[in-house]
Amino acid sequence: MAKISQREVDGLFELTDGARAELQSSTYYNDDLAPTKLAERTWGTYHIASLWVGMSVCIPTYMMASGLMAAGLSWWQAVLNIALGNLIILVPMQLNSHAGTKYGIPYPVFARLAFGVKGAHIAAIARAIIGAGWFGIQTWIGGGALNTVIGAVSSGWANWAGGIWVSFFIFWALNVIIAYKGPEAIKFMESWGAPILGILSLALMVWAITAVTGAGYSVGDILDMPATYDPADFWTIFMGGLTGNIAFWATLALNIPDFSRYAKDQKSQFNGQLLGLPTTMAAFAFVGVFVTGATGLVFGEFLWDPVEVVANIGSPLAAFLGAVGIAIATLTTNIAANVVAPANGISNLNPQKISFSTGALITGIAGVVIMPWKLLSSAGAYIFGWLGTYGLFLGPLAGMYIADYYIFRKKKLDVMSLFTSENSKYWYDNGINSKAIITWIAASILPLLGKFIPSIHFFYDNGWIIGFLIALVIYPALMKSETSSLLTDEEEAEITER
Repeated sequence: MAKISQREVDGLFELTDGARAELQSSTYYNDDLAPTKLAERTWGTYHIASLWVGMSVCIPTYMMASGLMAAGLSWWQAVLNIALGNLIILVPMQLNSHAGTKYGIPYPVFARLAFGVKGAHIAAIARAIIGAGWFGIQTWIGGGALNTVIGAVSSGWANWAGGIWVSFFIFWALNVIIAYKGPEAIKFMESWGAPILGILSLALMVWAITAVTGAGYSVGDILDMPATYDPADFWTIFMGGLTGNIAFWATLALNIPDFSRYAKDQKSQFNGQLLGLPTTMAAFAFVGVFVTGATGLVFGEFLWDPVEVVANIGSPLAAFLGAVGIAIATLTTNIAANVVAPANGISNLNPQKISFSTGALITGIAGVVIMPWKLLSSAGAYIFGWLGTYGLFLGPLAGMYIADYYIFRKKKLDVMSLFTSENSKYWYDNGINSKAIITWIAASILPLLGKFIPSIHFFYDNGWIIGFLIALVIYPALMKSETSSLLTDEEEAEITER
């Protein structure tokens, strides 16, 4: 007879104390990767929504609309593109959140379901590399804001070429220190950061309206920016931008269990994300469009970078407060979105020797090595290069995880087996599920070919969606024979205390 290893209370599961004690010596277990206890799931709707406000209000969101407008879209088409992209990505985000809340497992452990206990390293590190790239981008942006703060009060600093590098590494250190302290420090930062970011957005809007009306223009003149695309290119631009916008949070659609594992219940994580993600992304993108339109009227040129905006306002105090706000926006986004997943993924490589904190340090180093200043060299490189290309490889993963959890497993897991090798349901062939790897490759081929073959470029422009749908079909078809990895109702009853 199987022994009790997990406990269920109101639809949420946790490991029993006996199972936790037994797993302490497991190669695949440590306290950072362990499923959260029911008592540790303290994040309500406000905390989840604050998390998304904190992550969404950032310079890349502000600049996303500018990149689309530079490609030829009008302001409202750009904002619509962003809103639509975030509504689409919210669907897999919500679906993949469920397992984190129900079983308390982080992303690297969630990935073990499909890839195997050892094979999950592949998916976790792929996510970690992208996270490190984003960490570098956001840190470079935050460093620029800090450099503006210092330059606003010191002309000597403003004229020193080395100031940006010193600012970059100061901001880098601040990010790493907070991340090193762990999830509760992140929760505290996001809870307080959300209202501050709301004030920042409102202040930018107020400045834009005041400055424009003071210069003799009307508010309607701010948005008088027409589309510049060739009609024949509209769908190419729009769909390419949509793929970029989906890819913007495609990383979080995978590792959202890293956060949903702390939610009090499914309702909290669902409502928090619904309220926090699509609304904030669209609203702050509009702030970017509105303020940029104002700079075109007031300064005679469109300033798409908010750091440049606050630097050109002319008031040292305004520049200081604005840049501090931008730094906070960058900090709340960077740590939650770009450090947690890589840190957990790196810890997953050797849980007995690598902690979350050590993983955070490694992520910080990787964020410098990836040279973020080159990734931000142009709007094209940012949206259609960086975002679009990595999105091709994340769509299949999202589709595979949803197919595995909902279609194949019917949301039933043996949590303890996720941390063991002997007699584990998720061990497959020496710890690796080759069918998951085959699915990932097969679902990525067509979108990737579209990047290089003009006649099928459509598949690249819609790479995330196409890869997602292909994986959603292929994976359950390949897994039909893997019945030994399923948890039956009878087996669940034997190992679960209710």
